[in-house]
Amino acid sequence: MRSQSIVRYALTGLIVSLVSQVGAAQGNAGRVASAIVPGTGTQLVQVGDDFEAEDWDYIPNNPKSSEDIDEQQRLPVGKSTNGRWYEGQKRGHPDVVKRVPTPEGGIPGSQGSMLMQSLQTGIPNRPSRTMHQDDFIGNVQNRVGGTIKASQAPSVTTRVYLPPVDEWEPRSGPHFAFRIAIETTIPDPKSNFLTGKRDKNEIYWPGFFIVLESKKQTGKPDDYAYLRIRSNRNGADFKGPQIEVTGWWTLGMSVSADGMVHYYAHPGIEELTEEDYVTSQYPYGYKCERFRNFFYNVINGDNGQTWSTPWIVDDPKVYVLQSNRLATPTPNRTRR
Repeated sequence: MRSQSIVRYALTGLIVSLVSQVGAAQGNAGRVASAIVPGTGTQLVQVGDDFEAEDWDYIPNNPKSSEDIDEQQRLPVGKSTNGRWYEGQKRGHPDVVKRVPTPEGGIPGSQGSMLMQSLQTGIPNRPSRTMHQDDFIGNVQNRVGGTIKASQAPSVTTRVYLPPVDEWEPRSGPHFAFRIAIETTIPDPKSNFLTGKRDKNEIYWPGFFIVLESKKQTGKPDDYAYLRIRSNRNGADFKGPQIEVTGWWTLGMSVSADGMVHYYAHPGIEELTEEDYVTSQYPYGYKCERFRNFFYNVINGDNGQTWSTPWIVDDPKVYVLQSNRLATPTPNRTRR
């Protein structure tokens, strides 16, 4: 696999990049008992995508949504022709979504992957010069007939191609994310002595962010990239593994029956194993009850001139350990 090394900072910088805040269980030695390797169990074949169909296409239905900024959804939302993807109504889709040839070093036999890239991540045609993001949603909830219970131990994996760092948007901060949408039940803050105690459904979005500290902004001799984890019990992001090489990476998250979220990652396209454990968390102090979907974020500085880093993904898949849904068992998998 062809990749580009990212020169690390001094040893102290490396240590900081590998150690999370207090309470994060980092490294395989700290793996919690309930952790489930993403990709374990039964694949739900009605969701995810391999992008192998040569007629794969996305219909954007522009202008895209920017509800998070100006409360405009601009319906109808964009959708893929195979029904497996749709535009996030809150932030809108990436400006470019298309099938492309799989970059070198990808999954053996893969001919197609999906490119996502954005110029305007805020309100269409109104550059803000402030960092914004687009959402691209994997259509899980609609295609499996509802949310997936945490007791079914859902998980999701994806491959992400990181181009050489000199092709990244020259900006410090997050550039891309792979996340899940999950639910729990919390007390409704609007409850009072008149309405009585009420509960409400709370949606939250844990995940991995790919972050760059650009030497063009830091003044340091080298770029420094790492995975940032969202989030710990207090809702704060923290540093995960350093990205020492570009090229293909495999990321995955799982939810166990105790409502905990487990994060796994490694460079390369091999299936995830216990060795790739990063951390286990109750993000925001919540215990997950239901899994809704997975999605990607494409992020840039929204200056109207500089495109985001081009991100290519392949083979996102959703799995469950306990399934009462239409699904296809997957064999025991080992690293290739």
